[in-house]
Amino acid sequence: MGKEVAGSGCTADDFERFRRRLEEETRHAQAAYYRGAFANDALVAGFELEAWLIGGDLLPVPRNVSFLARLDSPLVVPELSRFNVELNGTAQPLNGAALSRLESELTATWQRCQRVAAADDTALIAIGTLPTLREDDLSLSNMSPARRYAVLNEQIFRLRGGSPLSLNIAGIDHLATTHTDVMLEAATTSFQVHLQVPAGEATRAYNAAQILAAPLVALSANSPFLFGRALWHETRVPLFEQAVDCCDPGCPQHMRVTFGSGYLTTDPTACFAENLASYAVLLPFEIPGPIESYAHLRLHNGTIWRWNRMLIGFDDGGQPHLRIELRVMPAGPSIIDMMANAAFYYGSVFMLTRQTLAPEAQISFAQARENFYLAARYGLDAQLLWFGGQRVSAGELLEQQLLPLARTGLEHLDLSTADVARYLEVIAGRLRNRRNGAAWQLAHHARHHDFARLTADYLDHQRQLMPVHEWPI
Repeated sequence: MGKEVAGSGCTADDFERFRRRLEEETRHAQAAYYRGAFANDALVAGFELEAWLIGGDLLPVPRNVSFLARLDSPLVVPELSRFNVELNGTAQPLNGAALSRLESELTATWQRCQRVAAADDTALIAIGTLPTLREDDLSLSNMSPARRYAVLNEQIFRLRGGSPLSLNIAGIDHLATTHTDVMLEAATTSFQVHLQVPAGEATRAYNAAQILAAPLVALSANSPFLFGRALWHETRVPLFEQAVDCCDPGCPQHMRVTFGSGYLTTDPTACFAENLASYAVLLPFEIPGPIESYAHLRLHNGTIWRWNRMLIGFDDGGQPHLRIELRVMPAGPSIIDMMANAAFYYGSVFMLTRQTLAPEAQISFAQARENFYLAARYGLDAQLLWFGGQRVSAGELLEQQLLPLARTGLEHLDLSTADVARYLEVIAGRLRNRRNGAAWQLAHHARHHDFARLTADYLDHQRQLMPVHEWPI
């Protein structure tokens, strides 16, 4: 979805040509995997961070076009709305000081963004859902001008027969509304963590990421408010799922935003075959290039937002690789919090991938999925069903079992001892205080009852680069 699309229309012939090429590339990818053509070497880490542009009134400001032109950085690109942008990091082999290098680059990019934004009386803020967001902000007039977004909107509503989207979220409060375009998606911003894995480990690593989704969303939850209502601790989850809903109501496992339909078995490219078989093409644009570029497969995959998504990429020498895009964690609260979350994930997924008894043999997919939604709704207080049939709160599970596991994994990866200690102490502090971003926001609002003040205080603390468990209320 990050690449612009060309073409002048969406005719039946466009769909047919795209479908034929998609079928060819899907078969080619599967054959390439079985003949060992995908990279089978070291782990590589990366990320994408979505952020908001806001003004002095703490409301979203739809000026990303002029902001990006003034910034002029290949690491910062547009998002669906004119008040969102995406910051990217340079991928790093997962060893040595990789994590602190990622953090240093993100901090430098973030601070440069803030300087450029300030020159236009705006600021950047990283937060899952913006507390001051109004439903009227989510209109087509605020959609970024890239053609792919307009076509995406058109095609989703074509599949819906023109019927409006229904948003219905029951949480602490209840929100029910309808919307006539896909701009609801712009209310959900995330910190997407990437992990390139050896092809032979991709299935196990993907399944481990699915199992870890619940504790990770509990650890990182930062989206409790939408349109003035307190909903889930990670409201971004039900919001995103309902924001682009164009599936058959009788087949919820094939929603465009989904936890998925099951674990992978042996072939990690099976998810691309499922994309072909189960999802309508939304962007039917022919892309020049050889079949082994997988351009149509990658474009189609970009319109299916699994909470954990398998991607195909290429190294500098042109060899294809597989990487897992972890999409469950929201943006914010601070850069150190996000990098600590990434470190925790890298260490814990490394260990689960290498357990003698596969984790997916110890917890059913249905239970992993149920855990995910419980964690999104209740955060660190969610009661999760874990290995051995134990029912345990997410906070206790993270503190007593997964944090030591992550530490062992990071040590085995031969990452900087100082980095491991620094990032995991942030996680430990958050768990000791039982305060993630959602808990801080809920506590702040309970005391002050003011979304503008909440946003102002949040932005001030974020600018100081402090971890959220140290933020005053």
